[in-house]
Amino acid sequence: MSKTVAHVIVETLMEAGARRCYGIVGDTLNYVTDAMRAQGMEWVHVRHEEVGAFAAGAESYMTGELTVCAGSTGPGSLHFVNGIFESHRNGSPVVLIASQIDRVQEGLNFPQSVDQKKIYEQFSVFCEYVSHPEQARRITAMAAQAALTKRGVAVIIVNGDTTKLQTSDSHHWAVSRPNPVLRPNDDELAAVADLIREAGKITIFGGFGCRDAHDEVVALAAKLKAPIAHTSRVKEFLEHDNPYNVSMTGIIGMKSGFEAVEGCDLLLCLGTDFAWTQFYPRHAKIVQIDNDPLNLGRRTPVTLGLLGDVKDTVAALLPLVEERSDDHFLQESLKEHAHSLKVLDDQTHEPSPELIHPQFVAKTLDRIAPDNAVFTADAGSPFVWMLRYVKANGKRRFLTSLLHGTMANAYPQAIGCAKAYPDRPVIAMCGDGGMTMLMGDLLTLVQEKLPVKILVFHNGTLGFVEMEMKVEGLLDSFTGLQNPNFGDLAKACGFYGAQVTNANDLEGAMREWLAQPGPALLDVKVNRMELVMPPTINAGEVVSTAVYGAKAVMNGRLDDVWTLLDHNFRK
Repeated sequence: MSKTVAHVIVETLMEAGARRCYGIVGDTLNYVTDAMRAQGMEWVHVRHEEVGAFAAGAESYMTGELTVCAGSTGPGSLHFVNGIFESHRNGSPVVLIASQIDRVQEGLNFPQSVDQKKIYEQFSVFCEYVSHPEQARRITAMAAQAALTKRGVAVIIVNGDTTKLQTSDSHHWAVSRPNPVLRPNDDELAAVADLIREAGKITIFGGFGCRDAHDEVVALAAKLKAPIAHTSRVKEFLEHDNPYNVSMTGIIGMKSGFEAVEGCDLLLCLGTDFAWTQFYPRHAKIVQIDNDPLNLGRRTPVTLGLLGDVKDTVAALLPLVEERSDDHFLQESLKEHAHSLKVLDDQTHEPSPELIHPQFVAKTLDRIAPDNAVFTADAGSPFVWMLRYVKANGKRRFLTSLLHGTMANAYPQAIGCAKAYPDRPVIAMCGDGGMTMLMGDLLTLVQEKLPVKILVFHNGTLGFVEMEMKVEGLLDSFTGLQNPNFGDLAKACGFYGAQVTNANDLEGAMREWLAQPGPALLDVKVNRMELVMPPTINAGEVVSTAVYGAKAVMNGRLDDVWTLLDHNFRK
């Protein structure tokens, strides 16, 4: 049976599990979008392609299933770039259809001509042209399989005139989704067991590779009497129902997580490629288990690096290790964790109603948000408040830009989360800088009837950058933002909006905001002079911040210094 290339591409993607496509229509996409309409693939019409890539990546991140983006030639496909990089780094199975000018114009510097392959092949698991109509199904199946099995973005490049050509479609290429058992061999597992037997203080450091291994990792900690520290990405999967949890380490982590990692004799790194070498222990032996051999020993020297899936490997390791009775190190770590939680809680107490701390906002949200809510957060200070103050319970989901570190990800990703979970509350924790970067897609919430709840931490600055400048001893430069009342802006876009300027009004306003049946935005004016304090502070950071204070005084900014000292260091 003869079909158009566009029809075959869409059909193959739908057979691989894709249900919707995010993008903006355009001339070289016309046959593709018509095929989607005819075959029932939902089209999500965003206002900026970058938002479409964020949203598609969020949907596939949450579900593990394939989602699609499609862009017209040149600028249309280029606008996806940042969101595609974010989605790829998140391990989201996305296929981007990057359409191209007609073949007759290739190589002639025709308007809007762009070499899509050079752009996308540097950050994708698959990137290939459909060079002939008979390749359409095969290339599309390969792209979908790569996205699903390698967990990343696959790119199909197709010329606009190719999409309308007929193909005989004689071979029905389809997608395979294998689920192998992957673990070290018996001798390697025995070597791990020997290192465990010889060690005094053992800490488990869990990463995103533990996302399907909660019970196995907790069972190992119970047997070894070992505290479990974890990366930020695996918070939602490893933090809940875990009596051995001592929280995150790293720049946005807690002192308890840092000390459990630093103070051990043996660190078991399970499924983590945590990038910051300075937060690994200086004197401990390290065993690293990961399903990607390129990750082994990449971030810190390791004693033993083994290839394996965390769930399969720990299940095989458990019978080989003896249960320990000495829990002294574990109890010390848990005591420090309780203290770290108290320090965080103390930072949420408001000194005056007129000065709203962002920690207080996040803590209030954690307390009243539904147990099954999905949270996204902008990179920068909002993701710190989410990761530190919003608790995981096994039902809540979390997503932020931890690997790509981009601005403006939160509410675009919330669009995809709302599509993935239409019956669950989706809450986007946005900075005012991130919000204003991609503000046009507030209209998508209305047009798509998505009940996303947006919380804007309105501090009038690019706060994380300003903090970084101060820690370097620099005066903050060019970080200030002149913003509107975002609640009024939401109303102008056609949905609920409100603003809070007094801490006494926050809980009532937040409950009303969460209760709205459709999209809703709550603008909270928070303290600008807020430091994101790391788990440990070195002398250089103290000196640099003092240098900032001296410079601020000399430049007539005494109010900034007083506010910084009064509302941060006194904590």
